[in-house]
Amino acid sequence: MENRENKIEKIHELVEELNRHAYSYYALDNPTISDREYDKKYDELTLLERETKYVLPYSPTQRVGDTVLSEFQKYTHRAKLWSLDKAQSIEELKEWDSRNRRFIADYNASHEAKLPELKYVVTKKFDGLTLNCTYDEEGILIRAATRGTGETGENITGQAKTIKRLPLKIDNDYLFEVHGEAIMTKKAFDDYNRTAEVPLKNLRNGAAGALRNLNLKETARRNLSAFFYDIGYTEGESFNSYMDMMNFIKEKGFPVDDYIKVCSNVEEIETEIRYIESIRYDLDYDIDGLVIVINDTKTRELLGYTVKFPRWAIAFKFEAQEATTKLLDVEWNVGRSGRVSPTALLEPVELAGATVRRATLNNIDDVRRKGVKIGCDVFVRRSNDVIPEIMGVVEETLEGSREIEIPTHCPACGSEIIQEGVHYFCENTLSCKPQMVKSIVHFGSREAMNIEGFSEKTAEQLFEKLEIKSIADLYRLKKEDLLTLEKFGEKKAQNLLNAIEKSKNCDLPSFVYALGIPNIGKKTATDLAKTFKSLERIKKAAFEELTAIQDIGDIVARSVLEFFNEEKIINSINELLALGVSPNYEEVVVDDNPFTDKTVVVTGSLESYSRTEIKEKLEELGAKVSGSVSKKTNYVIVGKEPGSKYDKAVELGVRILTEEEFTSML
Repeated sequence: MENRENKIEKIHELVEELNRHAYSYYALDNPTISDREYDKKYDELTLLERETKYVLPYSPTQRVGDTVLSEFQKYTHRAKLWSLDKAQSIEELKEWDSRNRRFIADYNASHEAKLPELKYVVTKKFDGLTLNCTYDEEGILIRAATRGTGETGENITGQAKTIKRLPLKIDNDYLFEVHGEAIMTKKAFDDYNRTAEVPLKNLRNGAAGALRNLNLKETARRNLSAFFYDIGYTEGESFNSYMDMMNFIKEKGFPVDDYIKVCSNVEEIETEIRYIESIRYDLDYDIDGLVIVINDTKTRELLGYTVKFPRWAIAFKFEAQEATTKLLDVEWNVGRSGRVSPTALLEPVELAGATVRRATLNNIDDVRRKGVKIGCDVFVRRSNDVIPEIMGVVEETLEGSREIEIPTHCPACGSEIIQEGVHYFCENTLSCKPQMVKSIVHFGSREAMNIEGFSEKTAEQLFEKLEIKSIADLYRLKKEDLLTLEKFGEKKAQNLLNAIEKSKNCDLPSFVYALGIPNIGKKTATDLAKTFKSLERIKKAAFEELTAIQDIGDIVARSVLEFFNEEKIINSINELLALGVSPNYEEVVVDDNPFTDKTVVVTGSLESYSRTEIKEKLEELGAKVSGSVSKKTNYVIVGKEPGSKYDKAVELGVRILTEEEFTSML
């Protein structure tokens, strides 16, 4: 008996400890234990629970159930979950704002106790599935439900527990309901689709389908996240303002978005709309607008509700980033590496403020998995500023459609195409125009050999008229040859020759990047140069030496090995060296300075540095450049129009530097 009591006491200790570590890892992005140690304690807990048949409802083992539920049970919310009225123009926002101001003016004119000056709180409108979570008097999550009709939803407690960022127990002593949005991140979406038999079509369906899946293991595979933003019902004290409510939600350990702004008027709201629109496609999750609410609770209570909406809140909707249109045909294009890839030609459709006529299809394996055929309707998604992607097909439109045919010969030069895995390649690297032109342009680009005045138009003329068939041929160009090209006069020809000559004395990272090794960007090229310090040593590097470098995994290491194992490539490099190209590596000696071994974040646009230049400068100084602000951040360098990272830095008390302060510290 005593032994069982000891085991139960140990279960309580392990659950509390593991939940604390999980909160640090998932909510704070600040691991407090190694994965190996966490797994060891988790396994110990699982064994004790199995032996004692004693499982706490907030045990981390309850996050991934083996259960397959038979049906969904209905759940009646303690307080109604309201829909929001919507605006799609600034004029509509101004009308809403005017109504609020008239109401406050009328009320204050006839009441001794005045309502405060109008303040709005602006947050992102997440595109996922609404989640209503109930916590009891002991702070334990006892119910999670979908929105449903707003009054009655479906009990999805088991599914919600798979969300690792959702606390299963909090420090609180009264019952309340908290609203949030369950979302699927782009990373989780891509990870899932990489192995899924039936790929998901979009992030929202991925989240909704997970929470409405009776198989909890499938829900867990989707690896959902969530953001919380409202207390709909509470048996504790009410909040004086929306910001007070958000502080409570955050303090209790619920995941909240970093972005939250207080605005005094529509002009300030409009600035926030422009800002969020500008970063919308850089986010790792979907949003479809902004939510604007009045901050003061008493003002909200007095404004009340219409039949459908609260009068004190409104959603500003962005244009859709997904659309449905017809796939008219597929064209195949050749890239710098010789890869021949399919591009979808679409019936024009308006998407996220642009007319879309083309979309990427990744590769033929992706095409087959998604069931894409010519003539059917497809879901098109614009996830960033590059070409949109086809996510799936409208099943009902497949009748009468036809399969996408894979070409047997290169569409550019007519050479035979070979297959390597799921990709197709033209091996004619010397005479295939798209390959050669793109290779020359990449070689001469700013982050590579930095040959000034080198454009794609120039590269095309060099290929077509001067028969430049290799990178080395650039260093054999003569002025009289250049003068035969269109729009090339004496001065332009000499400037290009000077730039080509100047590029011979280059730094090693730029040269390695210029070679166009698959999967190698400028950062990885820099890491290779710092580690091996000479081209010869990079060429001879072993697999284990490459993977020992931080951020270099098996795929990148194999790319480097395969690249330098090709005789044709080694011959080309030797030819460049014989022509006078001299890549050199200078060891940067980092003197002791305020940025040595410090974590630095940059936000906003700087006058004297591009984003790449400031990153390189900080790394030269021995700093670690991070993309997000946390308690571990030492400095945040702020330029014009800083984003939410600035607000986070203020909130955490991180030292903020202007560009001038940064320069003076150097």
